[in-house]
Amino acid sequence: MEDFTPVLDGVGPRLRDLRTARSITLTDLAAATGISLSTLSRLESGGRKPTLELLLPLARAFGVALDELVDAPATGDPRVRLQAVQRHGMTFLPLSRRPGGLQAYKLIMPVGYPHRELTQQSHEGYEWAYVLSGRVRLLLGNDDVVLRPGEVVEFDTHTPHAFANPGDEPAELLALFGPQGERAHIRTRQA
Repeated sequence: MEDFTPVLDGVGPRLRDLRTARSITLTDLAAATGISLSTLSRLESGGRKPTLELLLPLARAFGVALDELVDAPATGDPRVRLQAVQRHGMTFLPLSRRPGGLQAYKLIMPVGYPHRELTQQSHEGYEWAYVLSGRVRLLLGNDDVVLRPGEVVEFDTHTPHAFANPGDEPAELLALFGPQGERAHIRTRQA
């Protein structure tokens, strides 16, 4: 039998964080859920173990899925649920969910990206990118290259670099990023 104690122990702090982030008082939450003020207080402090009868109205009141509320362990479904994130005017779709280590993303750069002066940056890591569609401009140190669909680049991110979309259509690329300098080893057959 699996021990769910760590999962259950994390519910109280998660409830408190959700409530305070939304500036909701315990009194307001008690009124919204029908759960007594003392029960809510004990849930948050860990003095009371969460039950389904308590968690369902709390999930509804916070507008979150029950799985999110309890940070449930994975159910074994191997599919990665893509949740797009907008950063610096670009869309990032995570294609991997393992924390740390090598991360995979689909990046979508709108026409004219970055919509400001292109400035190179450097940071820890190693990057590999494959252009799916459109054109991608890569400034890498003193090199200035325009990549087309099917082209691949890889580089140490300590080298100053910047990406741009010089084309007249959105550019899409797959990117692998290793924060501690992990390298993607790509093997292809020669034509």
